[in-house]
Amino acid sequence: MSPMSTDVGAFLLETVPFARTLGIVFDSVEDGRAECRLPDRPELHNHVAGPHAGTLFTLAESASGAAVLSRFGDQLSRSVPLPTTATIEFRKVALGEVRAQARVAASREEVVGKLDAGERPVFDVLVDVRDAAGTLVSSLTVTWTLRPNRP
Repeated sequence: MSPMSTDVGAFLLETVPFARTLGIVFDSVEDGRAECRLPDRPELHNHVAGPHAGTLFTLAESASGAAVLSRFGDQLSRSVPLPTTATIEFRKVALGEVRAQARVAASREEVVGKLDAGERPVFDVLVDVRDAAGTLVSSLTVTWTLRPNRP
């Protein structure tokens, strides 16, 4: 059973205008995983002719959000997904189109179980960003929470 029946990528692009402004494309989103890409555009470049660090971060954070929604989207009626911290490691200069692959590192049972117990779950999403040649250019860990709605 899919936790969210809507097209998660379309939902994110509708609700997060900045991702739409950058031109992020969601290629696949399924149970706790997401893959999206950022086409190469000169206006998004940095001083070494690759995608700016801010665009790499936004691409990866968007992928992490899609992965979260794909696993926990059915919990939106009682909680709000929010990133709390993120670490990024820039490994190589990225050139051309970049692609982010994200995966939720926690089980659905663990996270929903904490919500059911009245707790605020905290969990990581791991993201790799690769260039068109498949070279790993950045790695991120984005820590998310599902903040219970206030009564």
